[in-house]
Formats: sequence, C-alpha cells, structure tokens
Amino acid sequence: MGFQLKMVQGMHAVLQKFGRGGSLPGEFALRMDPDFIQKFRMPPVVVLVTGTNGKTTTSNLIAESLRAAGLKVINNRRGDNLNVGIATLLACNSDSHYQVQGDAAVIEVDELTLYRQFRNLHPTHLVVNNFFRDQLDRAGEMETIIRKIQSVTTDFEGDLILNGDDPNTLRIADTAKKAKVHIFSVGRNKVSQETTDEASEGKFCPRCGRPLKYEYYQYSHIGRFHCEYDHYGEINPDVFVSSVDYDRQCFTVDGKEYHSYLNNIYTVYNCAAVLTVMKTLKLDPKAANEVFTRFHLNEGRNEVFQLSQPCTINLVKNPTGTNEVLKFILSQQGDKNILILLNDNDQDGHDVSWIWDAHFERLNQPDVKHIICSGLRAYDIALRLKYEGLEDRIQVIEDSQEAVHWLNEANLKSYVIATYTALHPTRAILRKEAAR
Repeated sequence: MGFQLKMVQGMHAVLQKFGRGGSLPGEFALRMDPDFIQKFRMPPVVVLVTGTNGKTTTSNLIAESLRAAGLKVINNRRGDNLNVGIATLLACNSDSHYQVQGDAAVIEVDELTLYRQFRNLHPTHLVVNNFFRDQLDRAGEMETIIRKIQSVTTDFEGDLILNGDDPNTLRIADTAKKAKVHIFSVGRNKVSQETTDEASEGKFCPRCGRPLKYEYYQYSHIGRFHCEYDHYGEINPDVFVSSVDYDRQCFTVDGKEYHSYLNNIYTVYNCAAVLTVMKTLKLDPKAANEVFTRFHLNEGRNEVFQLSQPCTINLVKNPTGTNEVLKFILSQQGDKNILILLNDNDQDGHDVSWIWDAHFERLNQPDVKHIICSGLRAYDIALRLKYEGLEDRIQVIEDSQEAVHWLNEANLKSYVIATYTALHPTRAILRKEAAR
C-alpha cells in the first residue's frame, strides 16, 4: 500500500471514530503528493455532476437511483466537491492498490475545478445542470468557466447529459463533437411565463450573438428558446417532461408518472437529469422513482428543525437560487418569520453585491412578520431590505445563536436563508435549540 494512501485511510478512520468527517485527509494527501488523485483506478461507471445550482442534490439523487437499481456506488454525499474532498472520497473507498471499490462513482465537482480534475477522474458521464452568475470574485465571469469546461470536453467520448433549456449549458454540445450528447427538457406548465424579470444570462445566441427568442421561461433564463437565424436551441430531448402536476406533486415523462420530492420546478429539472442518466445506462427508471418518492433533502437544503414551530433552512449563494428559495417560502401558507444570514468569507465570495440582483421585494407580503438580519454582513442585507420598504419588519441580530433563539421565542413558523459558511454553524445551532 502506498504511504500516502495508508496515512489518509488511517486519518479518516480516526476522525470517523470521533464522529468527524470532512476533507482533512484529502488535504493532507495532496500536500504530500499533488498527483494523488491520478493514482486511482476508477470503477466502470464514473458520473461527474457540475453546474451552478443543484449539484449536490442531483448527484445524490443519481447515486441513490443507481443503488436502487442494484449497483454499488460511492459518492461525495455532503457535497465536498473540491480536490481535497474528492481525494478523501477516493482514498476511503479504495483497496491497497488504489482500485476504487464499487460499480460506479457519482462525484459532484465544482464547476471552477472541473477542468483540472476531468482527465484524472476518467468520467464515463458528465452531467451539467445549469450555469448562472455566481460569486464573481471567486469564480470570475461565467463565460470563462464555460470555456474551460468546453476545453476539456472537446475530446470527451462518453455520455454528455445537458439541460437543453439552458442556453449556456447546451452550448457545450457544439464543441464536444466526440461525445454522445443527451438532452433533458421540461415542457410548459403552470409556473411557465412569457416574460421574466429575473437576472438573465441567456439572452443571446452563443453561435451568432443575436437575441434568442423564448417561447416561455421556467425561471431566470431557463426555458424553451431558439435562435431564429441559426436554429440554436432546437432540440430533440432524450428525456422530456411533458407535464407537471403541482396539485398532485408529480410529473410525466414518456407517458409514465413520477413523484417530485419537492413541489417546484427546479426539482423537476433535477429529476429529469437523473432519468437521463438512468436511460444512458439502460437502468429501470422505476428505481429512480422509488428514490424520488422517499428522498429527503438535508444538509441545509429545505431541512426542517422543530423549534417552538417548524423552522426550514436553505442555502443561498446567488440571485437565481435566492429567488427560488424566496418563491418557496412565500408559497407556504400562514404567518412567518425569516432569518437571513449573509457572510463574505472565501467560500461565500467576498463580493456580496449579488444581493441587489435578488428579488427581495417579494418579501413585502402581509404574512412575512419579521425579518432578522444576521451574519458578518448583517447590515448589508438590512440595507438591501430597507430599499424594498421593509424597514418596519427588519431587526439586526449579528450573533447567529441569538438570532436563532429569537426565532424560537417568537413561536411562529420560520425560515432561515444562509450563505455557505453560515449554513453548517447555523444548522448546529438549530439542532441545539430544537433539543431544548
């Protein structure tokens, strides 16, 4: 056994014994050997999942669906999607000869680092769910990210699964000439709109630069589009969601009905991506539907804690994701309080100007009683809300523990919105507060 591998596995075992996990073993290994990941021999199926929003949920759905179909699967369930997390995942699931154990690996990969890891991980499948403007100081312009992904998929000969309703994602098919391209799409439904007032990064055709024509929008720039000049966007999807029934929380593909684990449009897109992967592997989609039926989000994705009244926490990191979370909150009946925790650490992005592109004016509803602003940039989000006429409902409590305690004492249904570095500490506080 290689020295580094033995050390990483030993470190992981010790951390597990004390109820801890994380990416420390992988960080240690990569410091000793920057080429550590290259040494692993991957299983027959390697599915990489990348994009801006929904990577963790989509990759977990794929992993669970493959397991339900009878495959032995490893995956980075908690979303440790950078090099150190991936190194830890592979090391802790391999034998002494660097052979990863299992039939399949489903690995979420950060869109910024995909181009570095692509060849090391030897993917058989690449799933790209969407691209939105995200953390400009950390990620740079979205165009740069897309071009880097295009550069590593030029010679990719595996299965490329793309969201056909995102013009930024679909363009990868134009340069991945050797790949087997598979498209998923969602048809017009109750939430579809003729126009959009949300941040839209998909206005122009990537081939000719002319404006794209939309038949309908689902959210942000996701929807059915085409270019009238070069026919960009005219697709024949492998998986097409022909209808969505929000009253019964289900959707239809090829005449078969599937359960939607959450009753919203981006959940349907996540499920469509999963069904496309299942189709490429010739696996029974019933296995995926079993997962859709019992799947519960956790780790801060619509996770519910029982305070004096139920409290739901969600991760936000960019305008599009925030808009969708706000829509979800406002769709829930009854009076409610909201806690917003805004941090600006490295993982969050130091530039918090994105909050001005999110539609916080939607919170100006009678059933939103109080909005608590917390985190390192509590006053920034308070100012943002003040500009929407919400100053009479704003309260700044910088300390997150005090803020959560306030929610509990208020004895009202509540919702927490947190950026990356606020998410897990706040979950721990909620868990402790719920146990009182």
